[in-house]
Amino acid sequence: MIAKIITPTPFAVGDVNCFLLKGDALTLVDAATKTPEAHEVLRLKLKELGYTFNDIEQVFVTHHHPDHCGWVEAFDRAEILGHPYLNYWLSRDREFLERHDRFYEQNLHEEGVPEEYSKWAKRFRRSVDLMGNRPLDRIMNEGDDLPGHPGWKAQESLGHAQSHLSLFNENEGILLGGDLLLEKVSSNPLIEPPFNKEQGRPKALLQYNASLTRLLDLPVNIVYGGHGGEVLNAHSLITERLRKQDDRAMKVLGMLKEKPQTVFEMTKRLFPAVYEKELGLTLSETLGQLDYLVEKELIDETMDDNGVHQYAIR
Repeated sequence: MIAKIITPTPFAVGDVNCFLLKGDALTLVDAATKTPEAHEVLRLKLKELGYTFNDIEQVFVTHHHPDHCGWVEAFDRAEILGHPYLNYWLSRDREFLERHDRFYEQNLHEEGVPEEYSKWAKRFRRSVDLMGNRPLDRIMNEGDDLPGHPGWKAQESLGHAQSHLSLFNENEGILLGGDLLLEKVSSNPLIEPPFNKEQGRPKALLQYNASLTRLLDLPVNIVYGGHGGEVLNAHSLITERLRKQDDRAMKVLGMLKEKPQTVFEMTKRLFPAVYEKELGLTLSETLGQLDYLVEKELIDETMDDNGVHQYAIR
């Protein structure tokens, strides 16, 4: 049994979906946002299904963004399961959070973002007060079985988040996909620090494309996404999303024919009306397309004497 529980968020994305998965264990997939409103909706919806918070035995969190991991500590008797990267956030790992801020400061510099936008480095830190504050009880990695649910396996689905896991039941063709594949919109591949400090910047769009492409080889009949309705045409939707992403990249390629440009210069041109309000999202989108073009060997990425990256046609 899979029951969808729609909970409110204070974010522009709107409502977020949680899912109750009944098997040998009673598992909640994702835990809403840490607001009183979301807590009350969770309580009431669980009650309608015949359960209380104390009946939940496991909470599986798809990724660390606050609309998915808010109320983990409300489930006193449950084990919390998720990706090791998620634990940085749920445990408030001080070393990671400091590294997180330094990562964005360095990233803004490399992207050629002027000093007047430096405050954004702190703003990139997710809304920690809307996240759960309880460490993971069980680390889940690629291919791990979901305890109490034979046939369900964790599937690493990086791109939208560096902590992203989906749950796939191959026999039934069901994917509990978090924000990997949404009905109405394409998820943003977001710039985030790497899991290990020795690693370089994750190329989020390339990761996201690989996570989507992987689904094309799997018998996915239905996707329960983190927002909106269910996806019944996953393969055709993925093919269309990947095509549109390539079209956007070709638009960026055309703009680079004029002269070499920085990420920030391209972002201003691509998103003139919103880049100042949504600097994080727009920089992520632009850098993703540039990473894609570099990977396709259509453009070159170089670094000037000041450490700012420039992109130019080959």
